[in-house]
Amino acid sequence: MPTIYDVALKSGFSATTVSKAFNDYPDISTKTKNEILKVAKEMGYLPNSHARTILTKKSWTVGVLYLESSGRGIKHPFFNAVIEGFKESMESKGYDLMFVSKDIGNGKFSYLEHCQFRSIDGVIIVHSDYHNEDVQELLRSDIPCVLIDMESEHGSTVCSDNYRGGIEALDYLYSLGHRDIAHISGGDDTFSGPKRREGFTQALKQYRLPIRAEWIVDGGYFTYDSGYQAMQALLNLAESPTAVFVAGDYMALGAIQAIKDRGLRVPQDISVIGFDDIELAQYTTPKLTTIRQNTKCIGGKAADILMEAIDSKETISMNMIPTKLIVRESCQSIK
Repeated sequence: MPTIYDVALKSGFSATTVSKAFNDYPDISTKTKNEILKVAKEMGYLPNSHARTILTKKSWTVGVLYLESSGRGIKHPFFNAVIEGFKESMESKGYDLMFVSKDIGNGKFSYLEHCQFRSIDGVIIVHSDYHNEDVQELLRSDIPCVLIDMESEHGSTVCSDNYRGGIEALDYLYSLGHRDIAHISGGDDTFSGPKRREGFTQALKQYRLPIRAEWIVDGGYFTYDSGYQAMQALLNLAESPTAVFVAGDYMALGAIQAIKDRGLRVPQDISVIGFDDIELAQYTTPKLTTIRQNTKCIGGKAADILMEAIDSKETISMNMIPTKLIVRESCQSIK
């Protein structure tokens, strides 16, 4: 690892002059500073964050933007795990993470103003409100952005293959002999909900099963309560399904409780399959069969894309990560 004295020796300047150049002292000429920084960069010497910023023209800080108002931000285990994967990858490349807020001190700023104030190199936007004008302003700016479970012409998207995951869920239930299969979907204004529902209905068509509108219930924003209420609606129908594909694990847990509250059993009376594979899924009774999202891969891919964008590779891409069926105890064969 080169030292400041190695840089001084190779550049021909004193260690004091080199130190002043790194810290942007005004008594060092631009020509001298540039010569020293060039040598330091060639040697791979990055003495501290301030000097590294001067050398690379980057702050080495990326922002994390999310909104919790809908319940879909980083309090949700899926998004929390994605950010952990993103964090590990970014930190391994020398970046720090900063949460982007509209509040700085006692002032109110837009997301873009906050990013500019902190000289943030790029931003990961985690399932925020796409229609929020401050979010749109940031996306239209020259600050690179990568989006999780959102889509924009101004930034790359990383998400699970939600459509394929919906097909996987129906395939599994069909293989167990189920033909009367309902779906509790994510809301139409969510990114993943409609795609999982499309996969589900496409699989119904492939198996030549009827698409019954009353058996497809909107579960809103993937909450426990919305899953409970949606399952209650299904149980109130004259004819109940033998299996339910629920578009999120929290909703699935709510659905299971609704089934139990009616005096029915999972999976003996109704099979339930979720989507996410949150940590809690393996500890419930029964343990939840679900479609796993590869959160580590999603976070790592988002980090790779953002670093490329920061380094001026301005390609916009849609990146879908494969899902995986995780079989536990909440589904049962009726063959």
